[in-house]
Amino acid sequence: MNTRQLIDLAQQLRVDSVRAADAAGSGHPTSSMSAADLMAVMLANHTRYDFERPQHPGNDRFVLSKGHASPLLYSAYKAAGALNEAELLTFRKAGSRLEGHPTPRRLPWVETATGSLGQGLPVGVGIALAGKRLDRTGYRVRVLCGDSELAEGSVWEAAEHAGHEHLDNLTVIVDVNRLGQRGPTRHGHDLDAYARRFGAFDWHTVEVDGHDVDAIDRAFLEADSTSGQPTVILARTLKGKGVASVQDREGLHGKPLPDAAEAIAELGGVHDRRVEVQPPPAARMLHAVRSGHLDLPRYETGDEVATRDAFGKALAALGGARGDVVALDGEVGDSTRAEFFAKEHPERYFECYIAEQQLVATAVGMAARGWVPYASTFAAFLTRAHDFVRMASISGAGVNLVGSHAGVAIGQDGPSQMGLEDLAMFRSVYDSTVLYPCDANQTAKLVVTMAGLEGIRYLRTSRGESPVIYSATEEFPVGGSKVLRASADDRLTFVAAGVTVHEALAAAEALDREGIRARVIDLYSVKPVDRATLREAAEETGCLVTVEDHREEGGLGDAVLDAFTDGRPVPRLVRLAVRTMPGSASPDEQLRAAGIDAESIAAAGRLLVETAVVR
Repeated sequence: MNTRQLIDLAQQLRVDSVRAADAAGSGHPTSSMSAADLMAVMLANHTRYDFERPQHPGNDRFVLSKGHASPLLYSAYKAAGALNEAELLTFRKAGSRLEGHPTPRRLPWVETATGSLGQGLPVGVGIALAGKRLDRTGYRVRVLCGDSELAEGSVWEAAEHAGHEHLDNLTVIVDVNRLGQRGPTRHGHDLDAYARRFGAFDWHTVEVDGHDVDAIDRAFLEADSTSGQPTVILARTLKGKGVASVQDREGLHGKPLPDAAEAIAELGGVHDRRVEVQPPPAARMLHAVRSGHLDLPRYETGDEVATRDAFGKALAALGGARGDVVALDGEVGDSTRAEFFAKEHPERYFECYIAEQQLVATAVGMAARGWVPYASTFAAFLTRAHDFVRMASISGAGVNLVGSHAGVAIGQDGPSQMGLEDLAMFRSVYDSTVLYPCDANQTAKLVVTMAGLEGIRYLRTSRGESPVIYSATEEFPVGGSKVLRASADDRLTFVAAGVTVHEALAAAEALDREGIRARVIDLYSVKPVDRATLREAAEETGCLVTVEDHREEGGLGDAVLDAFTDGRPVPRLVRLAVRTMPGSASPDEQLRAAGIDAESIAAAGRLLVETAVVR
């Protein structure tokens, strides 16, 4: 488009943003209006995209990081012919695809859910990494950020990572409109302040007047021609641009314009200009064959093997069988054992360093491009990325997360390294799957199973060695459990997972010598939980003892209680969990101090049975 056409298109985007928010009675039109010229130039002159084929491998990728500016995005879709007039005016209404913040669950052209500020650029880095190192089809990735969100630390994790990886297929456009939600931003219109920060991370920086369409056009051309560096276009804009009553004024964030009709007239009235978006070049995905021979590691019963070791070897084997599997790690691959994958499949291994938010965001970006990511770090450190996990769930992203060094069983490193809240965190995520294996063969099978699941999948692994109790031919369906000891004379049931399974078995053997029969359930699927087996155990034994190397709140005990939320009587229940603040001690000492070792479990079972008899 020429200059006049671009100006007209930008005005149309402003008008449609105002109209959408006015019809909804809510929304962020002023934040949309500031970036309208940027969107118009990008859409008309620099985007290669087939709206009929959103998964076309040659399509450029766009992420609206300032997700509250969704009226602008939807107005651009209308200009491209992807939406019609009637649907635009359903913005924010029940049943509409046009949500307050865009999500790929509703619209196929949205790469990732945004709205929690500071996440668009990190996910964009993941998409750009996929484009540069995996897909290799030449598409460009563009991310539109607001200046307010540059206060988020995740933005700078992403900026450093992009600079380190020389992502010259990535362009970030910052809408520097000076005003945040409650007032001015930290740096206002000081473009140089932002340029210095991006420049420090080895970005190519371009400063422009964000309302000069010709200057914007040149900036995109410069970004597209820059080699070896990502580019940031820093655009000085005015919030509410084009309407005198709201332009560059405070107190109007997130509100429809006071007089939409007057604003529309001031902007030149309603128009329906259509944009012929450039088609993508012919391209094909370079994913390797998705199926091949899977040669999982096999362990003999009685062997002592850490589940983290089994995870690493199983992941490497899975990578050999499936060319779409990728592995990411947070600079602890020697501990999580992701290094096994790195040695066998270096071209599909991504080091994200000590930046857990970027670790998860990269996985989300790669999943958006059709890859199957496994991202691993210590279980404790994944809590830092919880908001990225939450937003990944909103996106419907298929991501496998693996947390090692879980619980007090790690020993001497102390509480800062102990994952004690992770089960609760992942159980609370919408439509998640939470798995906690107790031995090597079980771990290997679950690693493979995860690849075929939907949504967020979490696997918890342990640092120390533990005995192999299952044969290599055993199967472990999600939502299942394994009854390891049972008899018609059982008087109570121990329910455990991971390291506490072995402690529960030892406790059951001790009680057996005293004439007290105890059932043992390995509840390896913490979510979804095996309700049928738990209810059967409750009916047949009357007493349950849950044992977990995790905080009491939200973990295994709560998962077991969920099996009895249908109104049936809740069995007599004792919950053993980590209730103290651990220090440094050996793994055995830690389990004993937390009251989740075999002796403590046996004591709890003994007391529970005695109390039941007295009553």
